[in-house]
Amino acid sequence: MPFAGIAFLWFIGVVREQLGAVEDRLFSTVFMGSGLLFLAMLFTGAAISASLIAMLAGANVNADVFAYGRDTAQGLFSVYAMRMAAVFTLSVSTVGLRTSALPRWVSFLGYLMALVLLVAAAEQQWTQLVFPSWVLLVSLVILFVRQPRPAQLRSIVVQTHRPSIR
Repeated sequence: MPFAGIAFLWFIGVVREQLGAVEDRLFSTVFMGSGLLFLAMLFTGAAISASLIAMLAGANVNADVFAYGRDTAQGLFSVYAMRMAAVFTLSVSTVGLRTSALPRWVSFLGYLMALVLLVAAAEQQWTQLVFPSWVLLVSLVILFVRQPRPAQLRSIVVQTHRPSIR
């Protein structure tokens, strides 16, 4: 689990690097916060699960404590971490769409996957695989799709951040 968390942190860093100067402060704050909360919940759930496994190896297993730990880990993984994954997906897709950092179809697919995570992830556990699939897709797009040159990004910044006249 720690290596998956480290890889996800690198993913967050790569996405932020791709956005660079065109990053919107609101969405970048939501993006960073939801990503870090997702990781915190994932690690907390993993620690609880590891403790439950260690408890089962012992001679004296308290059924009530085990049930509480199991339900807590399940809630962290299936409900709260998946909601943060949905918010993360929404924010990255929105920033990717607004800045043209991602192809439009990737951003729209991100919206669809976020909806699936928000609505179905707690009840249908197989839908939780949507998030790592989307992360893999975005990673492949960043690796293999030609990114705009810095001059193109500067023109995007000028177009999206024009001062308003009051």
